[in-house]
Amino acid sequence: MSAWVWSRSRWRRAAAVALALGALTLSLAWLVPLPARLSQPPSTVVAYADGTPAFVFLSPDDRYRMAATADGVDPDYLRALLRFEDQRFYRHPGIDPLAIARAAWMNARAGRVVSGGSTLTLQLVRVLEPRPRTLRSKVVEAARALQLELRLGKDQLLAAYLTFVPFGRNVEGVSAASWAYFGHGPAQLSAAEIATLLVVPQSPSARHPRPANAERLRAARDRVAAWLAEKNALPRAEDAADAAAFTAADLLESVAREPVPAGLRPLPRAAPHFAFWLRARHPGVLRLETTLDRGLQELVEREMRTAGRDHERLGIHNGAAVLLDHRTGALKAAAGGFDFWAGGPAGQIPAFDVARSPGSALKPFLYASAVERGLALPEHLVEDTPVRYADYAPQNYDGDFVGLVTLEDALSHSLNVPFVRLLGELRVESFLDELRAAGASHLRAEPGHYGLSAAIGAIEITPIELAGLYGALAADGRYTRVRWLAAESSAPAAWLSPGAAHLTRRALARRDRPDFPERRRFSQVPRDIFWKTGTSYGHRDAWAAGANADFTALVWLGNLDNTSAADLVGADAAGPILFDLLEAAAVRAAPAPARAFPRDLKTVEVCAYSGMVPGAACPARKGVLAVASHVPTATCRFHAAVDVDLVTGFALNPSCRAGKSFETRSFLVYPASLRRFLRSEAKLLSEAPPLHPDCQARGARDRSAMLRILSPQPDQTLFLLPGVPSTSQEVPFQIDADGGARSVSWFVGGRFLGELPPTESLWWTPEHGAHEITAVDDRGRTARTTLRVRERATLGATPAALR
Repeated sequence: MSAWVWSRSRWRRAAAVALALGALTLSLAWLVPLPARLSQPPSTVVAYADGTPAFVFLSPDDRYRMAATADGVDPDYLRALLRFEDQRFYRHPGIDPLAIARAAWMNARAGRVVSGGSTLTLQLVRVLEPRPRTLRSKVVEAARALQLELRLGKDQLLAAYLTFVPFGRNVEGVSAASWAYFGHGPAQLSAAEIATLLVVPQSPSARHPRPANAERLRAARDRVAAWLAEKNALPRAEDAADAAAFTAADLLESVAREPVPAGLRPLPRAAPHFAFWLRARHPGVLRLETTLDRGLQELVEREMRTAGRDHERLGIHNGAAVLLDHRTGALKAAAGGFDFWAGGPAGQIPAFDVARSPGSALKPFLYASAVERGLALPEHLVEDTPVRYADYAPQNYDGDFVGLVTLEDALSHSLNVPFVRLLGELRVESFLDELRAAGASHLRAEPGHYGLSAAIGAIEITPIELAGLYGALAADGRYTRVRWLAAESSAPAAWLSPGAAHLTRRALARRDRPDFPERRRFSQVPRDIFWKTGTSYGHRDAWAAGANADFTALVWLGNLDNTSAADLVGADAAGPILFDLLEAAAVRAAPAPARAFPRDLKTVEVCAYSGMVPGAACPARKGVLAVASHVPTATCRFHAAVDVDLVTGFALNPSCRAGKSFETRSFLVYPASLRRFLRSEAKLLSEAPPLHPDCQARGARDRSAMLRILSPQPDQTLFLLPGVPSTSQEVPFQIDADGGARSVSWFVGGRFLGELPPTESLWWTPEHGAHEITAVDDRGRTARTTLRVRERATLGATPAALR
C-alpha cells in the first residue's frame, strides 16, 4: 500500500514539474520577442490590373523580397518543397524527432553528413537569425522554432519561409526568385523550375544563376529532380490525359532539356514615374493593385521614349502621356517623362501630376458650358475683332483677326478673342467652379485671382485632371473621377448634358483645322477620334487631348524648369503623339457599341446667316441642333428691314413714305466695332442705303434708337465677390454707336464719369444699390439701362457674377 502511495505521489510531482515547465515555455514563447527580421517589410510592389508586378522596389534593407503566401505559389512547388525538405511539416511542433533520428542513422552509416534533420521552421530560424553552427546554436534554434510554431501557426510559418528563403545575392523569397530567375511569377512553374527553386537555397552563393555556377546548378537541379520524380513529387504533364503515358524518364528528359537560368533577370521596373509617385501617395502600403493595363503602359512608355529622342534636340526635355478608360474613369497608362532612367533635366519628376497652363486646350469646356446654359449655339456668329479690357488685349495665335466667325469655327480654328468674350458672358468664377466640380483641384481658391485670360489657359491644371475633363466629353458629359487603384470605385456624375457634349465633340472631330497633324494629312485617321491641341503663352507648354470610343488620351510636352522652346506648339509637337496613342490603343479595344444620339437635342429654327433666333428681317432660316432645355433666346441683330424708295434707292422711314413707291428689303447690319474693323481691313461692307433727304429732318427724333448700351446689359444684377476689393471688380461700360459718333459721355445716377471715343470701354468701380446708367453721344443721342449691385452671399454660391 505504501509503495502504491509513494508511486502516485511521485507521478504527481512529475506532472507538476511538467506543467511548470510547460507554463514556463509558454511564458517565454510570448515574453521573448520574435526575431526582429521577421517584421522587416518586404519590397513594395506596384501591380498591373491583371495582378502581375509592374514595379518592384528594394525593401528597406536593400533586398528584393516580395511577400508570398501559399495561395500565390504553384501547388506542385509546395508539394515538392514539403516532400524534399519537411514531409511532416504539418505534424511536428517545429522539431521533428523522427527526422533527426533518421538523419543520425544515415550519417552514421555513411561516415559523413549526408542528411540533416532540419525542418522548414528551423531553416526559417537560421535565415532570420544566422548563428555559428555549434551545439549551443542548435539548442537556441530549437527553442526559437518552438516559439515560432506557438506564436505563428503553420500557415504563417510557411508564408514567412516562402518570403525570406535566400536565393543568392539580394534576392529573397520564392516570388522574387521566380521573377529574377525565370521572368514570371511563382503561380505556374515547370518541373525544372521547381527543382531549381529547391536546390538554390541549400547553397545560395554556389548555385544562384550566374555563368560560374551554371554546371553546379544544373547538376544539383537534375539530381533533385530525379529524387522527386522517384517519389512522384513532380508534375508529370500539364494535360491530365497524358499523365499516365508520361513516365519518370520522360520527366527527367524534359528537365534536362530545359536550360538553367544564366543570370539574374532585372525584376519588373515598368511605369517608374507612376510607381514612385504612387508609393509616395500611399506610404507603408506594400502591394498597390492598380488599374494600369500592361500592354497599354508599354505602348505609352515606348511612344514617349521615341518622342524624347525626337524632341530633346529641339530643347524639349519633359513630357507626360495619360491614357484612361472614360467609361469607368480607370487610368490605363501613365508616363511622367520621356525616359525615367535616362536622367536629364527633371527627368524623374512625374509630369502627369504637375499643374501647367493648358492654353487653348481649355476652350472646348467654355464652348460646352455656353451651349449647356443656352448662351450660344455652334452656328452663332461671334466677333473676332480687336478688343481691350483695361490693360488686357487678347490676340490670336497668328496675330490676325477674322472679323465674323461661327462659334464652331472659332473653336476648330482655336481663335482666342471669341472665347475671351464668351468667358465674359459665362463669368470667370462661375466657369472655374464648374472646372473644380470636375476635378481641377489645383485652381487657386482666392476669388478674383483669375481674369478673362483664363479663357486661353491662364490657369493651372495637371495632365491627369485635364484628361478627366476630356473623358467627360467622351462619356456624354458624365464626369467620372480618374482612379488608379483597383480597389477604388468612382460613380459617374452629371456634369454636362449629353447634347452639349455631343455638339462639342462634333466641333472637335472636324478635320478641316489648322491643328490637324501635318504628317496625318495623307493618312487615314479613325473617324471616331475628336481632339484639341493647346499652346501656352510664351511657348512653354504643348498639349494635345482627345478620345476615341474607348479611351481618352492626353499628351503634354514642355520643360519643367519653365524654359520656353520655339517648337513647343500643340499641333506640331503633341498632336502626332496623341494620334499615335489613340490609334494604337484602339487595336487593343473590343468594338464599342454605336453611340446613341442624345435625346436632349432638338432641332430649332434660326437665322441662316447669324445662327440666332430669326427676326422679322432675316431673309433665310435653317434648322440646327440645340439643347432642348436651354435654347438661346438672343434675336438676330445682323439684319434690318429697310423701306427702299424704288425711284431713288434711298431708305425711307414712316414719316416720309407717303406718295413714294417703295419696297421692304433686308440688309446686313454690323455692330460698330465690327464695321470699324472691316473698314480698317479694307473689306467691302454691305450697308443699308442712306436715309432719303426728305426724311433727314424728321429722323432726328429717332436717333436715340440708334445708340445701344452693350455692357452692362439691360436690367442686370452684378454680384460682388466677398473679400475682394471693389476696385478689383470693375465693370466695363461699352456702347454700340451707329451713325459716326466721335465721343460718348457716361453718367451713373446723373453723375458724370467721363467722355471717350465709342470704341473704348469706360471702367466703373461698382457700388451697392440700383443705378441708372446713361450714355450720350456727341450727336445728342441717348441710351439708358439699369444695373443692380449686390454682395454675393457665399463663395460656394453658384449664380453667375453678372446675370
